[in-house]
Amino acid sequence: MTQRTGSVLQVCTAPRRGQKAAAPSITLVRGHGVEGDFHAGTWHRQVSLLAEEQIDRMRRKGLELAPGAFGENIVSGGLDPVELEVGRRFLAGPQAVLQVTQLGKECHERCEIFYKAGDCIMPRFGVFARVCRGGTLRPGDTLSTDPELDQVRYAVVTLSDRGAAGKREDTSGDLVCELLAGALSGKLVHRTILRDERPALERALVRLCDEELCDLIVTTGGTGLSPRDVTPEATAAVADRQIPGMAEAMRAAGLAHTPRAMLSRGICAMRGSSIIVNLSGSPKAVREQLEVLLPALPHAVQTASGIPQDCARK
Repeated sequence: MTQRTGSVLQVCTAPRRGQKAAAPSITLVRGHGVEGDFHAGTWHRQVSLLAEEQIDRMRRKGLELAPGAFGENIVSGGLDPVELEVGRRFLAGPQAVLQVTQLGKECHERCEIFYKAGDCIMPRFGVFARVCRGGTLRPGDTLSTDPELDQVRYAVVTLSDRGAAGKREDTSGDLVCELLAGALSGKLVHRTILRDERPALERALVRLCDEELCDLIVTTGGTGLSPRDVTPEATAAVADRQIPGMAEAMRAAGLAHTPRAMLSRGICAMRGSSIIVNLSGSPKAVREQLEVLLPALPHAVQTASGIPQDCARK
């Protein structure tokens, strides 16, 4: 995919439904939208965008249109968001990342603009997005796509005291990377070995989800009964909800080979739209557990993004 750039001309917000008002800046909150905006929430249309070029078409019909007249949060210039594909992630300002979730919309009620001009551009040219990474956005900031953000992003974290000390080869982590590379059309953005310490793992998981924008994080090790096996606890502490069926499938796959598989306490969970999978520490268990998940992982990543299947512009 080619890289595209543009700029933020106006940012707008409103606490109630209807037209928005221009603001000096807006705060984009991960998984929520524009702070204080009526349309923010845990759904796929958290932020709305509209190109200045499209608004100018309506002005040429004689309408006097202030920023936010169509309910848009961001007015762009040089980059028409409607040209982006559903699922495309792009940078908004110095920090935030948005992901296109819907092109256009169906209006169930005629708005004031429609009655004045006999037309409204939001159903055809409005774009909606979710906030993948938060930040502050101001007029003059840049909007830009980045090919690095267009792939499924995944990370591998190995939990091992001896591995972190350089006294043990990370064969389990190697195998996870090999299996994921063969099954996912994506990019390994981070790999690390950590000691079996809960605070460090919690910090790593939060960073990988919230800052590195990993769609999938696979951990290996630390799922057993030893006092230092704390991977499930660390994962649960940072997760929003669990995916019990995936963990049940992994244990069932292991039980077909050994009764010891029932001793694994690994969980599968989500933080925002990121999926976290806990695998056991041995290469044999890694293969058994991960191979049973691989056929479902691409669909899991897609549905976790919160993008409905029918949100392309009609």
